Amino acid sequence: MTAVLRYLGDPNRAFWLTRSVARAVGVNLSEAMYREDLCAADYAAMVTRCRMCAHAGACEQWLAENGAGAAEVPGYCANAGVLNALIRQPKPARA
Repeated sequence: MTAVLRYLGDPNRAFWLTRSVARAVGVNLSEAMYREDLCAADYAAMVTRCRMCAHAGACEQWLAENGAGAAEVPGYCANAGVLNALIRQPKPARA
């Protein structure tokens, strides 16, 4: 059996890229966890997927162009499925 080693990128960079992309599409990950739309293990998996993604540079460019707001996450994002699903979650009414 052959082991395949995969490079994991910088965890701090992946953490902030994950949060920044989420914020750019109007998703607050802390709030999603509070509402139980996202659990801690899923959040950690998102950061790990980001660490393994080969598109960090493209992601940073996308954020430079879309950081103020975007309708959805780019298709190449390793977390596109999760983040785009969170965009569609109903938001609680504010008092």
